[in-house]
Amino acid sequence: MTRRRKLEHHRQNLAEIRDIMNSMKTLAYMETRKLTRFLDAQQAVVHGIEDVATDLLSFYPEAMPEAKETLPVYILIGTERGFCGDFNHALLKHLESALQEQSQSNPVLIAIGRKLYTLLEMDERIVAQINGASLVEEVASVLIQVVSELSSLQERHRMLTVYGLYRGGEEGMIVKKLLPPFQHCQHQAPPFPHPPILHQTPQEFLAELTDYYLFAALHEMLYTSLMAENHQRVVHLEGAVKHLDDQSAGLAQQCNALRQAEIIEEIEVILLSAASLDESPTL
Repeated sequence: MTRRRKLEHHRQNLAEIRDIMNSMKTLAYMETRKLTRFLDAQQAVVHGIEDVATDLLSFYPEAMPEAKETLPVYILIGTERGFCGDFNHALLKHLESALQEQSQSNPVLIAIGRKLYTLLEMDERIVAQINGASLVEEVASVLIQVVSELSSLQERHRMLTVYGLYRGGEEGMIVKKLLPPFQHCQHQAPPFPHPPILHQTPQEFLAELTDYYLFAALHEMLYTSLMAENHQRVVHLEGAVKHLDDQSAGLAQQCNALRQAEIIEEIEVILLSAASLDESPTL
């Protein structure tokens, strides 16, 4: 096989890889469009629950349970698939910074995402490894597994302090305290002149509201992380596609140059053949 044919074969392989990566980029972009609708709705739900908690606690601050010694639990939301740059490494780096800042003793980790927990295989702090969501439709099944793991931990340790660590959009890495909830809603001025009318005690109402909040906040975190993951994948694959296009263009130039050289060589052979015929003696 001539050098030109080898280059053309290599260029053809690059074109096939480029088409695959471009399709992956398109799918990731389509997923971000779907997630935008889900995320907006879920954020509205979380804000609504926080407003209810603020209203309740402004009139019934005694409903907030007393702080006790708890087990710190970090829910780490990584990626299930690759092609998203340093997403998971940056998450783990931020985890160590957060643990140092908050001086957490003996925390345990719940890792979500196959690409993330392969980086934590030897970490003794891991108590659960959960496959992450690749599509928005898979978020619900991930959420069920997370709640199951939290319930199991609560049975063994009673009181938990739960944090979510995930990647947002422009905010970068986010550490969000999930349990105990509504601490930022305390000591605020009442938003209404009259207290809410309850058919339960404030403590019972807050406990039930906490369940709804945990469910909604976990949904929001998973949607936000999946959105950031797909956005990162679009950017990463866009750069890869451009790099392949540049390589393909360079190979095309080399192939054209080699083809021109082959044509010139063929012309020279024809001219030399013609010249030798002209010089041959006549019979």
